[in-house]
Amino acid sequence: MAGTMRVEAGVASLEGDLTLANASQWLAEGETALSQGAQAFDLAGVTHLDSSALSLLFSFRRRAMAAGQTLEFRNLPASITSLAKLYGVSDQI
Repeated sequence: MAGTMRVEAGVASLEGDLTLANASQWLAEGETALSQGAQAFDLAGVTHLDSSALSLLFSFRRRAMAAGQTLEFRNLPASITSLAKLYGVSDQI
């Protein structure tokens, strides 16, 4: 299932699968959201993810930092926090 992203009041809400199959779509939508002033990404609507999701979140954070913006991740699924712990990067998300 492809995903959708909507931005409202500085929060980009992701809905759907966040996997390698659609990572390019998410990256493009995330860049657009950041350029529109998104300061947070809410993952409450993410239904399925794989390890590429972690890489995508890091890409969002790098782009925000390069633009001098702060970025917050909300409602991270347990599976992504488990992956972050496994890879030793939980303090970066």
